[in-house]
This record gives sequence, structure tokens and C-alpha cells, in this order.
Amino acid sequence: MKNYLPVAILLALLIAIFFLLKGSGQGSKTQSDRLSVPVEVGPFNVYVNATGELKAKNSEKIRGPRQLRNIGIWQVTISDIVPEGTLVKEGEYVATLDRTEIETRMRDIQTEIDKVQTQLDQTKIDTAIELRSIRDQLVNLEFSMRDKQLELEQSIYEPRSTQQRAEIELAKAKRDFEQLKKKYELSKTKAQAQVSEILASLRQLQNRMQQFQEAHADFTIKAPKDGMVIYARSWRGKIGPGSQIDVWDPVVAELPDLSVMLSKSYVNEVDISKVQKGQDVEVKVDAFPGKSYKGIVIQVANVGEQLRSYDSKVFEVNIELMETDSILRPAMTTSNEILVYTFDSVMHIPIEALMTDSINYVFKKEASGKVVRQEIVVGESNDTHVIVAGGLGTEDQVLLSIPTNANDLPLVQMDPEQKKRLRDKLEKERQQRQQEALEKMKRVREEYQPETKSQSGTFIIMG
Repeated sequence: MKNYLPVAILLALLIAIFFLLKGSGQGSKTQSDRLSVPVEVGPFNVYVNATGELKAKNSEKIRGPRQLRNIGIWQVTISDIVPEGTLVKEGEYVATLDRTEIETRMRDIQTEIDKVQTQLDQTKIDTAIELRSIRDQLVNLEFSMRDKQLELEQSIYEPRSTQQRAEIELAKAKRDFEQLKKKYELSKTKAQAQVSEILASLRQLQNRMQQFQEAHADFTIKAPKDGMVIYARSWRGKIGPGSQIDVWDPVVAELPDLSVMLSKSYVNEVDISKVQKGQDVEVKVDAFPGKSYKGIVIQVANVGEQLRSYDSKVFEVNIELMETDSILRPAMTTSNEILVYTFDSVMHIPIEALMTDSINYVFKKEASGKVVRQEIVVGESNDTHVIVAGGLGTEDQVLLSIPTNANDLPLVQMDPEQKKRLRDKLEKERQQRQQEALEKMKRVREEYQPETKSQSGTFIIMG
């Protein structure tokens, strides 16, 4: 009896494994049935999705002092600015820049001005003293000459030697007088040159101080016209209190014209080849679910850039909204669906059903329930579906998952001539769509010119 016990246990295990595998096979069959879908026929759109941010197409920039470069200040901190969204009138207060550096410079210049002014006063005093001394000497020499002249006149009754001595003394006195007179003229010219040099330095410092004073006044920034204050953006992010502006682009804020809005978007480098100027766009604003606006692509960047929030390089795409709405505000996030191509009625299948190896094929489920690998020719695709140009019929069904026995399934290949004809047709249609896109692109007016960025990763905007 004990010898039959292991045999009975083994038999029971084999029976259990048999029913388990049978159930698994039925489940797989049921799953295959559930994951098969029919070939769809109908309209098909190829689109590119992009997230963007609203901004005004036209805006008045509120700039900091334009003299910053002239006075040698390269960066300034915004110490205070009105809240974003504030409505201001022309001439009203917008922001204040930190005056610490400019006031330090102004104090240094004032010190230099005081020093030069003192030097000027001292030079004038020294010059006056020196010239007065020379004038006194000239007066004394003039009296000396007169005295020598009298001595010469009185020596006519004296011996000849005495007369000659008197003549020599008079000539010497006249020579000393003329020399001192020339010295006076030279000293006067020298003094005037010294004073002129000091005055030139003083005027230069005063002009410098005037530049600083004008710039200092502009550190209180006012609105150039009526509008809503929107903080400017730089490569560092949004500008606000504590942000720095530099001399090359001293923009503090903007007063946007809300009548025409843009969506500044970024498209992944994988999809940018599909995007062209003139394409229609459906723009949805995240703040207002259920509302959408018509738009059109008006600019596409020619060179990509690496942004912090993206894993790969992206290209800037600007979309103009063709509708106006008073509820739209700058900086609102948008979801943009750029329509690349549209087809009225084509066969298409879920992109999960497409298998790609050396050929494109699907797992087709025939009417008998048999599954085969069916070669197909595909056309354009979007995020969810792909167009089937040939290889399937409108009544066929395809599997969305790979069967467990996929390698054992027969492959039904298409006729090579038929494949060539279909591919030639697809290429001709593609060229035709490309030509239509180019014609549409030409109709877009060359109005908007995005700002060219100057930091590393610069991109150029193509028209």
C-alpha cells in the first residue's frame, strides 16, 4: 500500500497542472479577445502638443536708467516695486532701485570736486601773490632806471670813465627791467594755463556729477503711460523685489497691450520638424477649463535651447490668439494643440497595435479566431493612432498586445508592387501637404519679432 502512495500523489499533481494550464489558456484567449480592436475609419488629425504661457504681443517696456553704462554701474538691485497686476496712470510710481552704489560714487565724486576746487583756489592765491611780487619788483626797477638816468645826466661834467660807468649802470637797469617784464608775462601765462587745467578737471567732475544726479533721479521709476504692470522676465526668471537688472537690458516691468495675446510655447526637438509658421492651433487656458481659443503659429525658433524644466532641448514657438477675451491675463498657462495635418477619412489603428521590425506589421485577428502577423504600410501618426495605408481592411481587427506564441504565428506579407505604389502615393501626398503648408506660411504677416536671448544657449528666430 505504501508503494502506491507516491504514485497517487504524482498523478494528482499532474491532473492539477493540466487543469491549471487549460484555465490559463482560456484566460489568455479571453484576454486576447478583450484586447482586440477593430480598424477605425474616419477623420484623423496629426498634432503637436505644447505647453505655453500667455504674453501680450505688443507691450511698453518700463526701463531703468539709461545712463547706467555711462556712469560705470553694470547691475542694480530692485529695492521696491508695485505688485504685479497693478493698474497705473502715466507718471505714477512703479519701482525704486537700490541707490547704495550710486550714492557712494556720488560722494566720491563730490570729494574730488571739493579737492579740485580747493586746488583751484590755492592756485589762484599763489598766482596772485607771485604776480604781485613781480609787479612790485618792476616798479622798483623802474625807479632804479630813473635814478640811473639822472646819474648819467649829471655825469656830463665828470671824467669820461665816470660817464661810462653811469651808462653801464643805466643799461643794466633797463635790461633787468625788460627781463623781469618778460618773466611777468611768462608767469602770467603759466598761471592762466594752470588755472585752465584745473578748471577743465573741475568741469569734467561736475559733468560727471550731473550724469550721476540725472541717473539718481531715474532710480525712481515711473510709468511711461497708462496700463497694467507685469513683471519682466529674464533668463534668471521673473523680475521682482530683490532682482537685479543689468545695463544691457534694464527692463523692470512691462505695460502689455491686452488686445492681442500670444502664447509663448516650447516644443520638444523630436516634434519641432512638424511645426511651421501658419499652422492652426487650439489654445486652452488652464485657469478656465472648458474654454478654448483659435490661434496660429507666427514664429518658430531656428535654434533650440536647454531650459531647466526640460530634459531635452526645446524650440520656442510663438502662437497668436485670433480671439480676444477680457479674462485673459499675461503669465497664464496654456495647453496648445498645434494642428499639423488633417485627413477627412482614413483607416487608422491605435499606435499600440503597430509592431516594427524590418517591416511594419500588426497581429490581425481573422473571422475564424485565428491570429496572424499581417504586414502593413503606415502613414502619418499622432500621439495615439497611426494611419494604415494598406494591408488591412475596414472590417479587420487587430490585437493591442503581443500574443504569447507571437513567433509561431504565420506572417502574411504584402505584394511588393502594391507596397511600392502605396509608398509612392504617400510620398506624393506628403509633398503636396508640404507645399500647402509653405503657401500658408507665406500668408502669415511678418509682424512679431521675438527677443533674441544673449546668454549661453542662444537661439536665433527664423522668419
